Amino acid sequence: MVSIKTNTRRDLLIHLGIIFCLSAIILLSFFFVYLPWRTNHGESITVPELKGMKVDELNAFLEEHDLRYEVQDSDYVSNMPPLSVKEQYPKAGSRVKEGRKIYVTVIARNPPMVPMPNLVDMSYRSAQTTLQSFGLEASDPVYKPNLCMNCVLAQQLNGQVIPPGTRIPKGTKITVVVGNGAGNDDFKMPDYVGMPLGEAKAAILGQNLELGSVIFDAASEKTPGTVIRQNPPAVEGNRIRQGELVDLWVAGPAPADSGNQ
Repeated sequence: MVSIKTNTRRDLLIHLGIIFCLSAIILLSFFFVYLPWRTNHGESITVPELKGMKVDELNAFLEEHDLRYEVQDSDYVSNMPPLSVKEQYPKAGSRVKEGRKIYVTVIARNPPMVPMPNLVDMSYRSAQTTLQSFGLEASDPVYKPNLCMNCVLAQQLNGQVIPPGTRIPKGTKITVVVGNGAGNDDFKMPDYVGMPLGEAKAAILGQNLELGSVIFDAASEKTPGTVIRQNPPAVEGNRIRQGELVDLWVAGPAPADSGNQ
């Protein structure tokens, strides 16, 4: 054992200072030289873009970059090739250490089965939103005569009605049949000319028709408030469906509180 002789207090302080400096050098060397060398501290790799790559290509590709991968999840996307990478973590462009594992989400080969929701009596817009929430698609609306404009009348697949709860592949496009706002049967165009405006309005609504524009003609010599013209006109062979619009022209100035429609 080496003994250090100190004859004075000054010698003791010098020796303690030397010991402290040597200890500090050893500690700093351990943390800033040895550890970085053992752990490759400061050396990093840029994560490459993997999206769209086939899974069977990943192993060789990532080995070239001193990286690894692990399939973390799978998902089905109809417009992407199966068994290709949909997402990755860390993202492309991130800086990581050598040997880091990249977690990937892969496109499934077969779509999962999902239940068909009930769309009947929804609006077309609500039906679109509902189908999207189930991972399904809506066709452009197919119109059929019905007084309920844009109300869903039927949900079909390949021309057949598909009952709610039926299991179908995710991503399937559903044919959505909606009402066009008009009735199924047509009838002879009624004649409203000569009627008072209020009576004509009541008749239009009572026949399941819709009142369109009401135009007042202050220059007309007919009795004010009387219907003097209509569109469509009540001529021979002219027919109309329930839910269609009827425009009226009325004699006299427009009431102050109504305005021209």
